[in-house]
Amino acid sequence: MLRIYAGHNGRFATIENFDRPEASEAVWLDLLDASSEDVKRVETHLKIAIPTRDEMAEIELSDRLYNEDGAEFMTMTAITDVEGDDPVKSPITFILKGQTLVTVRHVDSKPFVQYMAKVQRGTAGQCASGEAIMIGVIEAIIDRIADTLERIGDEADAISREVFRNKSENATKKTHDLQSLIEQIGLKGDLLTKVRESLISITRLAAYHSAVEISRLSSETAKRKSKKDIREHIKLIQRDAASLADHAIFLSGKINFLLDATLGLINLQQNQIIKIFSVAAVVFLPPTLVASIYGMNFDVMPELHWTLGYPWALGLMALSAIVPYWFFKRRGWL
Repeated sequence: MLRIYAGHNGRFATIENFDRPEASEAVWLDLLDASSEDVKRVETHLKIAIPTRDEMAEIELSDRLYNEDGAEFMTMTAITDVEGDDPVKSPITFILKGQTLVTVRHVDSKPFVQYMAKVQRGTAGQCASGEAIMIGVIEAIIDRIADTLERIGDEADAISREVFRNKSENATKKTHDLQSLIEQIGLKGDLLTKVRESLISITRLAAYHSAVEISRLSSETAKRKSKKDIREHIKLIQRDAASLADHAIFLSGKINFLLDATLGLINLQQNQIIKIFSVAAVVFLPPTLVASIYGMNFDVMPELHWTLGYPWALGLMALSAIVPYWFFKRRGWL
């Protein structure tokens, strides 16, 4: 799908195709899972080569941030479906050529929708240039990441309460609860990893674009003033991305601590069960020995015809079980 937008009085005006006269004023060409025909139309219009999906997935910095055919190509990693159990990483490429922005993406994401809504409400700042649009979209992505980190933090606190305040007396139920928590912790850790990767890509993109703008900046005062707001926004994006990355590292440490604590509690429960079996085996070993001795069928046994032999054997077995139990209890092993 190809969407063509022109900035008009601080709002977006949709252009149907490149054949219309107002297409020359287009500031944003949005390629969302576009067909090869739409991609060729944009390439012909701007005289650039749009990277393929495989090329966008490359992790080398030189394949993600580069200049070609007079255009600036910048690819970042975005996350979609953050509310679901399986968030998806998807690369987004921003292409700046002159005043026109081209966005290449294969999965729809809410920050784009939120940015569009802000522009239509007149609360998203300027949208008269492709650079301003790119910065607005990235800011929307950062806001989305911040909300995701806040949600992960709240959910981590809830998991912490479940781990350390689980009062279930049923050992089996408690173990199942802890195993379920491990699955939740794993999902949060996986999401945090993807968030940190996205933040790193945003930081690199902002640093690269800032360096390119500095190299392009001439000594003309008017041009400096026109770029001042853009540069301030870029610095703000870098600061926000860095602070969110630090917060993501903190949450990762908390998630790892909860994982270690949960595994430790499961090990303690298993050790407690093994200890109970071990103590039971030791407690019942002396009565078993006594029963084995008096169960032998020898002709000459002093207690064989003794009237009190049976009560004596039972009492001796009971005493041999009670004494080890009392000893373990006194030593605090039970």
